[in-house]
Amino acid sequence: MLTEQTTYDAIVIGSGISGGWAAKELCELGLKTLVLERGRDVEHIKDYPTATMDPWEFKHRGQMTLEYLKENPYISKAAGLGEECAHFFIKDKDHPYIQEKPFEWIRGYQVGGKSLTWGRACQRWSEFEFTNPAKYGYGIEWPIGYKDVAPWYSHVEKFIGVCGNKDGIEAMPDGEFLPPFDMNAVQSHLSQSIKQNYPNRHLVHARWAHLTQPNQIHLDQGRAKCHARNECMRGCPFGGYFSSNSSTLPWAKRTGNLTIRPFSVVHSILYDEQKGKASGVRVIDANTKKVIEFSAKIVFVNASALNTNLVLLNSTSNRFPNGLGNDNGLLGKYVAFQNYRASITATVDGFADSYYFGRNPTELILANYTNLHRHEKDYFGGFTTFMGAYRPNHPDVVPGNEIGGAYKDALTEPGNWRLYMYMQGETVPKASNHVRLSKDQKDQWGIPLLITSVEYDDNDERMIQDFLKQSRDMLEKAGCKNVETNENKQAPGLDIHEMGGCRMGKDPATSLLNEHNQLHNCKNVFVTDGACMTSTGNQSPSILYMALTARAANFAVDELKKGNL
Repeated sequence: MLTEQTTYDAIVIGSGISGGWAAKELCELGLKTLVLERGRDVEHIKDYPTATMDPWEFKHRGQMTLEYLKENPYISKAAGLGEECAHFFIKDKDHPYIQEKPFEWIRGYQVGGKSLTWGRACQRWSEFEFTNPAKYGYGIEWPIGYKDVAPWYSHVEKFIGVCGNKDGIEAMPDGEFLPPFDMNAVQSHLSQSIKQNYPNRHLVHARWAHLTQPNQIHLDQGRAKCHARNECMRGCPFGGYFSSNSSTLPWAKRTGNLTIRPFSVVHSILYDEQKGKASGVRVIDANTKKVIEFSAKIVFVNASALNTNLVLLNSTSNRFPNGLGNDNGLLGKYVAFQNYRASITATVDGFADSYYFGRNPTELILANYTNLHRHEKDYFGGFTTFMGAYRPNHPDVVPGNEIGGAYKDALTEPGNWRLYMYMQGETVPKASNHVRLSKDQKDQWGIPLLITSVEYDDNDERMIQDFLKQSRDMLEKAGCKNVETNENKQAPGLDIHEMGGCRMGKDPATSLLNEHNQLHNCKNVFVTDGACMTSTGNQSPSILYMALTARAANFAVDELKKGNL
């Protein structure tokens, strides 16, 4: 029998958005790299079984059964989950955790992780997000600023393909964009109305990871133009949107330096007491339960924020009895998330002669307009607003008239215009919002269960109310009718944007990672997924994870060549 190779130059824990980027950069730079994924293998195209199915081909027409909903009360709440993509999400009973406070943890364990099912919004952070938390006193100082990350944003955008328009907005810097999706008539109307009534507010084209007009680098990846099917969560056989499976992992594989090992549940990172650095990773084979140890010169931890915290907390040694690098006791603390609890809907008269074609997979973005140059609100942070407008595929009829020739004729026309807006709000990192390991409960592989203790606060409530008020005012000034506000009271976790627990910072007394995403106290371990975040910002975070990962990987290889690792 062949003996499995156990020594590599680099190990990457996790194969999702940031793990895929770590693999790409490390392999391109010549390192023999092992990617560990706790879930099953998923190959681009081959393992997208529902990608081209029609609605009537699904047994339950896309709906989940009552039995499934009963057995999976948490994961069944995930945005977009349905019969066509449930295979890309975990089942609750297989991966338990302990909720000290309500927290609904959304996970997808397979090669590619949640890059197969992510929302794909790609706004850059501005300098405000890096400086305002410390400036206004609701967070510590970031060790980097926008200028440090800007070239890496460009590096990532050119490779993954991001559509958008250069709008010159200070709060949402421009990037390297492909042509944007068009606004429809009502979106254009609302954008113009906001511009007229609020000069400092900007509702602009989507900045989304979709190939509207592929460049050569995208064709070289084997990807093609987005077909505007809006069936993204099934996996895209055209590679029209970015995922690890269609882009970074195949690119890394071409170098001959990549090994992917699925069904590999990471137990802990191994620490060499004599050398004062990590020596590798201990893995439990998900199927056989066999314990295997892999060695490497550097380790990138990209297991997604809470799993990264779990792995680091479980990586104990004589030197680090409370978790790897955890001298200050802050590992697992200052966990934060993004606030998605508020939305607003409305109708608008007119535009009955306006249509649109295709299923636009993107939404307009209203860039944050609060607490930028000064702290002007009774809450900290800001919010991005996403917006869409559509004509339902059924007519607006008076109840009781759903019969007869007039009704049948009406079925050939779309309904009147409706629109929606929802918030993506910054939250304040707090030490009380934390995760920790259970002392007496373990999972099926003998690893301690994660305890989540995370909740909203008064700052979130005040932001919600301001969002609803401001959004209502904008819609009413645009002539919208039937404006209805909604506050869904959902638990943290359903935003799927958990961050922190192993945050970056200038001072080792108040942070775990330095400006290069290195553990302060274990220099050959890098954390570049959501766990590294010092604060949450209001923009969608995935592209920042990718930029930080590429930046850290290039730094790590330089340090390795210099003999510093």
